[in-house]
Amino acid sequence: MPQFNILLIEDDDITAGLVRFLVERQGHKLTWATDGRQGQELLASLKPDALILDLLLPYVDGLSLLKEIRVTDNEMPVLVLTGKTRESDLVEVLDAGANDYLAKPFHPSELTARLNRLLRYL
Repeated sequence: MPQFNILLIEDDDITAGLVRFLVERQGHKLTWATDGRQGQELLASLKPDALILDLLLPYVDGLSLLKEIRVTDNEMPVLVLTGKTRESDLVEVLDAGANDYLAKPFHPSELTARLNRLLRYL
């Protein structure tokens, strides 16, 4: 499997550490932004292959960031990883252009499988 550059925008250190471990164990490179503003900067400078995005972020929320991304990029796979679990949240995020949605807490093997599925088509 080829190595991909993945951007994680997540403000929780524990979640970010677990995601980093899982992504790097698959042989990919992970860059981590801790808030929406930093995520915007890294999206512009790094041009990642895929994005793992939390919704509840400081400065710029994840839904706004997702909508902003989809104005110029409909190809980059986006996996939303969030504690928001209402059906309306899921529908709103998918309608905004997310490729997949995984609620916290999540099982590590499910995150790995969902990410692998998204990367399969790159």
